[in-house]
Amino acid sequence: MRLKNKVAIVTGGSRGLGQAMAELFAAEGAKVIAVDMGDMVYECANVEYYKLNVTDRDACKSFYDWAIAKYGQIDVLVNNAGVTRDSMTRKMTDEMFDFVLDVNLKGVFNLTRYIGPQMEEIGGGSIINISSVVGVFGNIGQANYAATKSGVIGMTKSWAKEFARKGVPVRVNALAPGYTMTDMMKTVPEDLLKQFAGQTMLKRLGEPEDIAKATLFLASDDSSYVTGHVLEVTGGMRL
Repeated sequence: MRLKNKVAIVTGGSRGLGQAMAELFAAEGAKVIAVDMGDMVYECANVEYYKLNVTDRDACKSFYDWAIAKYGQIDVLVNNAGVTRDSMTRKMTDEMFDFVLDVNLKGVFNLTRYIGPQMEEIGGGSIINISSVVGVFGNIGQANYAATKSGVIGMTKSWAKEFARKGVPVRVNALAPGYTMTDMMKTVPEDLLKQFAGQTMLKRLGEPEDIAKATLFLASDDSSYVTGHVLEVTGGMRL
């Protein structure tokens, strides 16, 4: 019960990686709010759904006020919501570029701008920003996505300094998953999946549970001396 009596928010929590995180956090004792634009595809005790567009600042403030009024404080924030609009740069439209930046960067900023200072006030907390191996190494056809996931790392390192500057143990870390078998990856041709697996030292793709367990480590007191860090959970992948 590593998150006993903690209140945790997981954005993008209705399915995929967010679902795995929310369910594991709940099993470890947390009260979890799964935030998403899409409908929940599962039911889990102690996981509550809240429909939210993380790009909408006013909606994020309303959600924050609601969560504080209901639970009193927020101990863990996982900024997991993200999108892709892949294209070679010469074919990428302004709409594709702007949409990915809006969700993947501004969406992370919009909740953290309220919850980070709140954690300072209550005396601590953990923020985990989900980046990507693409944000570390880049990738062909994903200039917009790579820019946002690199930007998430920059915000992580800045917030780790900012929210702890008064000696309060607010920890901010980034987690960079490699290719993981979510529903999106299940649409990829089998030969490409084998190619991706071959790029890892462990010769397999990740499972949502692999990412969830690493996120739990960063959320819990097991990582009480870890902040400003980028944890790669990639099976040793190199792009």
